[in-house]
Amino acid sequence: MSGQAIRLRRLRRTAHTLAGRNRGAQPKVVALGGGMGLSASLTALRRITGDLTAVVTVADDGGSSGRLREELGVLPPGDLRKALAALCGDDEWGQTWARVIQHRFQSKGDLHEHAVGNLLIVALWEQLGDHVQALDLVGKLLGAHGRVLPMSAVPLELQALVKGHDPARPDDVETVRGQATVALTPGEVQSVHLVPHDPPAVPEAVAAVRDADWVVLGPGSWFSSVIPHLLVPELLDALVETKARRVLSLNLAPQPGETEGFSPQRHLEVLGRHAPKLALDVVLADEAAVPDRESLADAAKSLGAAVELAPVALAGGTAQGGAPGGGVPKHDPELLAAAYDRIFRMHGRIGPWR
Repeated sequence: MSGQAIRLRRLRRTAHTLAGRNRGAQPKVVALGGGMGLSASLTALRRITGDLTAVVTVADDGGSSGRLREELGVLPPGDLRKALAALCGDDEWGQTWARVIQHRFQSKGDLHEHAVGNLLIVALWEQLGDHVQALDLVGKLLGAHGRVLPMSAVPLELQALVKGHDPARPDDVETVRGQATVALTPGEVQSVHLVPHDPPAVPEAVAAVRDADWVVLGPGSWFSSVIPHLLVPELLDALVETKARRVLSLNLAPQPGETEGFSPQRHLEVLGRHAPKLALDVVLADEAAVPDRESLADAAKSLGAAVELAPVALAGGTAQGGAPGGGVPKHDPELLAAAYDRIFRMHGRIGPWR
């Protein structure tokens, strides 16, 4: 067995013991993002703390979420559903409910491709008239190991300035509207903003960030899932002013479309341009995904952060969604949990759990 294989086995063994070892006083962790990136973080973080809150972007306008948003005027529930599924436990109850809420109907009618969890969440919003109360109730039903909150209580539209969105005019910069379109643009995203420009944050999300020991931002679609949190003024103020330490988790690879060709350090540069007042403490990256460690360290230092490199990718991982080729590699939940746990221990702890 190679030295690398032995190291990975030891890390996984360490990760298996984290949940049991941390059942006493635990860190308060808030994870921000959306989609599969946030799900990866939550699946790892629920292994090391029981005090976990997800703050989820609400700008999705595609698929089942987009249809429900357009028809009913509700928040897009899809990323909230994915976060709840990620917080389900590994026991039979948790995994059964995770599969149920992720199940999509297949038909030739109006229910085609709607996810069960999306319909359940929207139904409870209509019944209770309260986004947070409804999501808490779904979490209770699932036995979720944490809480899920939307970052804003109003549906948001993501808009981007994109250079070369039309391949026939590669030097033109134009406004591209909608998260689904921004995520797949063939052009170079220059910047993103939200409509409305100053959306109200959910008070519970702001309170969670201010009260946290650690805030985790990323991984995920950089312009459409990670940066939008920094465009909600009250949420950004909380991130800047919180006494929590902040860790930014980088993606395993650039994403086709919005970050094609991006180096790890360029991800930090564009984040810094969108939130120049935000300082970080740690940047976590997969050690195999950083070809230029010195440049990444310099970019992290400009944000006040140290770089932590660790093996966090699933060995031989398939593309997200199981698609052949083309997709991004998956995080290994156990290795990612071990990396977060080590960061929480090495970079100082805040609060009574230390």
